[in-house]
Amino acid sequence: MTLQFPIREYAKFLPRKVADDIPFSKSQVPSLLDLFSLTKDSPQGQDMIDVINQCEFPPNKGETKACPTSLESMLEFVHSVIGSETNYSTHSTSHPTPSGARLQNYTVLDISKDIYAPKWVACHPRPYPYALYYCHYLDIGSKIFKVLLKGEDGDIMNALGICHLDTSDMNPNHFIFDLLGMKPGDAPLCHFFPVKHILWVPRPPVATPVATM
Repeated sequence: MTLQFPIREYAKFLPRKVADDIPFSKSQVPSLLDLFSLTKDSPQGQDMIDVINQCEFPPNKGETKACPTSLESMLEFVHSVIGSETNYSTHSTSHPTPSGARLQNYTVLDISKDIYAPKWVACHPRPYPYALYYCHYLDIGSKIFKVLLKGEDGDIMNALGICHLDTSDMNPNHFIFDLLGMKPGDAPLCHFFPVKHILWVPRPPVATPVATM
């Protein structure tokens, strides 16, 4: 497989009280551009507008989403989807070098067993003046697993993969369908998580031993 795993730098979380006091809506874009000394035509200004539009766009059918700007609000969203009494694990794609892995051919060395994930939350960092994640859950059936890859230059990647099994209600205008030459509902859709993107899943239940007489 021909893949690349670039590493992009993202802003750090602000304290929740500070982040919550900053407006976040399309109607506030002019004042937000002024606040961060950006112009709407600059790359950073365009990123800001795109992120706000993505966060305010209605969720797709079967999707639950949020755009947390603090660790606390991220955890609150995870709790709302998976359950507040649940213990969690996080998974991500690991990388061998600080600069990431360039575009190259990879050989699949191993594919893990499916990761236990009756529900999950994927959190994707977005380019914004302070830390902001696009977090969501798609209730369309999924398989989650790790894939051990070896690049032609020797890079070893332990990549987090997910397959969305029922794509019939996904947005037909999503770029991935053009990229793959397919339409929603044609087939499952699988992808790897980029570096620094996070997947939250519940830990598997521990079997309670049965007492014998």
